[in-house]
Amino acid sequence: MKDQKVRRTARSRRGLSGVDDRHAILRHWREAVPNDRLAHLVTDAARALLRALQMRLAEYSVPLGHWKFLRILWEKDGITQRELSEQAGVMEPTTFSALQTMEKLGYVVRRQMPDNKKKNFIFLTLRGRLLKNKLVPLAMDVNRVAVRNVSRVDVATVRQTLLAIIENLAEDEAGPSRQRRIPSTRGLGRMVTDSGKAGQSSAGRRVGTGKPQDSQNF
Repeated sequence: MKDQKVRRTARSRRGLSGVDDRHAILRHWREAVPNDRLAHLVTDAARALLRALQMRLAEYSVPLGHWKFLRILWEKDGITQRELSEQAGVMEPTTFSALQTMEKLGYVVRRQMPDNKKKNFIFLTLRGRLLKNKLVPLAMDVNRVAVRNVSRVDVATVRQTLLAIIENLAEDEAGPSRQRRIPSTRGLGRMVTDSGKAGQSSAGRRVGTGKPQDSQNF
């Protein structure tokens, strides 16, 4: 009984914390800085959608990270780990780690094809396929709740706007004059380390200047 009471108290505190966080976000947008950058608003909306889905997936002990791979494999399995990573928009080490766990849970199997012994191809098991009928309705419920009291016209407008944003940023990334690219996890680690060393060296030279350093969130 005592353990049950402790768990209920913990869940209650987490629930209150979540409500407080949501109220703070709403105050931020409605009162503090209603015209803050659109990227911030999209991030907060996406975070709320993912949180709502994560709470529902927890009922079936499915992590949010597995959902991302499952929904891709439900559409088409028999793809390589690299293809799965690219479609999910994550690094291959992240995919490899998730697939290891999903294989232990009996959701997927990795196989080599007769004509290609170098690559592993990811296939859903029957158990993994059956999850679709349980989990997809949860995602549909999140979408239904998210647009509650929002007109169909407004939903269509939001969809068109988001698609335009995606297209504009894709064109920016692929532009001939752009040299930007997303570094690998290892490469990013080296960049952070080098930046830290350079910052320490620069800070040592600036001691006593009293000049504040600018910082700006995306």
